[in-house]
Amino acid sequence: MSRIKYYYDPKTCKYERYVRSKWDITLNALGFLSLSSLLAVGILIVFSHYFDSPKELLLKRENKELKLYYELMDQEVTRLTTMMGDLQERDDNLYRVIFESEPIPNTVRRAGYGGTDRFREVKDKGLNQEKMIISVMEKLESLKKQMFVQSKSYDELSATALNKEEYWASIPAIQPIHNEELNRLASGYGMRIHPILKVRKMHTGVDFSAPKGTPIYVTGDGVVKTVRTEFGGYGKHIEVDHGFGFVTRYAHMNDFGVRVGQRVKRGDQIGTVGNTGSSTAPHVHYEVIKDGKYMNPVNYFFKDLEPAEFDKILELASRENQSLS
Repeated sequence: MSRIKYYYDPKTCKYERYVRSKWDITLNALGFLSLSSLLAVGILIVFSHYFDSPKELLLKRENKELKLYYELMDQEVTRLTTMMGDLQERDDNLYRVIFESEPIPNTVRRAGYGGTDRFREVKDKGLNQEKMIISVMEKLESLKKQMFVQSKSYDELSATALNKEEYWASIPAIQPIHNEELNRLASGYGMRIHPILKVRKMHTGVDFSAPKGTPIYVTGDGVVKTVRTEFGGYGKHIEVDHGFGFVTRYAHMNDFGVRVGQRVKRGDQIGTVGNTGSSTAPHVHYEVIKDGKYMNPVNYFFKDLEPAEFDKILELASRENQSLS
């Protein structure tokens, strides 16, 4: 119940009862409402500044989780990049050394994707974590590029490995006849006395003396290129093309065991020792030709000789004696 108010009226010299008009009531009500509204707005502002709404709390929690996921993703990308670096180091310093291939230039491995506007779509959105997101995306792009280069490198090395396997099988790496006692090498490569002309002449192969009919073996994988009979010179002889620039020749044979175009494997018998052509005794004259040039066959006898045996063969081949053809 509202209190009754009085005021002193000087005209009547009495206290008169105060009666509020409707206007006063309206003004008082408006003032109260205005003050209440201002107070409510102030309280709301203060509350919203220091306290989060349920929706804001949910969004902040989601943002925190997303940031954590991006940080974990960034750590994982960094770990993968480190692993890729280890693979690249092995590739350049181990695998490519083994297969005698040139290392991939670092400029090729680290080449980035062009364009300054590559991540413009992300930048235009004005995200709070823009730098972190772009950083992760840049690392992923770089990692994708390095993985592509590395996969191409492994394809190349795989092809090289298969090629090397064929290469090692094709090298003329054994002696053309059995020579366990190392006593059949009669004349080596180099300047020797010609058995017929009796003058020093270049001997382009090595001579292995052996009884007529002794098996002759091909010294590396290849294809028979020539099977020919001459009345002088090499007499009955065979040439085998091993690929990779290698050709071997087996001369003064007694008979043939292969035909032109036949594919042979190292150790296959291709004929027997004879005394045909310009020969003074039963033997096989063996030559190795690389890229059209005569090579010292002894340098390739590494497949069936121990180090000490190889040294003895070198010593025997170095003696300047008379050749057998």
